[in-house]
Amino acid sequence: MPVHKTDLLLLPGLTNDARVWQGVADCLADVATVHVTDLTARETMPELALDVLAKAPARFALAGLSMGGYCALEIVARAPERVMALGLVDTSARPDTPEGRAGRERQVARAPAELATIVEELLPKWVHPSRLDDHAVADIVRAMARDSGADVFARQQRAIMSRADSRPRLSAIRCPTVVVCGREDALLPLEVHEEMARGIPGAKLRVIEACGHLAPLERPADVAAALRELLDK
Repeated sequence: MPVHKTDLLLLPGLTNDARVWQGVADCLADVATVHVTDLTARETMPELALDVLAKAPARFALAGLSMGGYCALEIVARAPERVMALGLVDTSARPDTPEGRAGRERQVARAPAELATIVEELLPKWVHPSRLDDHAVADIVRAMARDSGADVFARQQRAIMSRADSRPRLSAIRCPTVVVCGREDALLPLEVHEEMARGIPGAKLRVIEACGHLAPLERPADVAAALRELLDK
């Protein structure tokens, strides 16, 4: 008999596209029909969530990386009946801080002339130190940012700034959930992920060793294993 495949929506992070999820998608091709969602066209998190929902299958599993995780939390809050399972990868339920917003505003102002420089500044925060000289990781990060460009960078930063405090909504999540964190995530440390896992009933926490903020790109097999466990439910 043919294997029934789950529709799995994968949401990228800031300046990312389908390449950030490619290794994970390849690993899960036997059990999931993977759709990598575009998050480049809107400037607020609610608009992005509604955009995804308008194009999504009736019911689906959902996993979001970083900014994509903020969007995933907005989606499950708006349409919980449509989300079969949830993966939150190197992300947070917390709102942006005033310091964070100020830093993003400065980056947005610089981006038209200095996007490549900004990416070089962010790379040590995005990937594990051991992967900075790994062309299979760092060059893909650079290429995704270059191909998305300054306008997308600005829209996505504004959307990130607009995100809600999702912590009060975590207890309402009822679908099987896994929270995945790179052990050395320099942007969103383990405690942020522990907070989400505690807040969501029945959520599992999976920590990936020797891994930074971009776990799906750095350690795709480990992220895929965590999501496969979720899909098996």
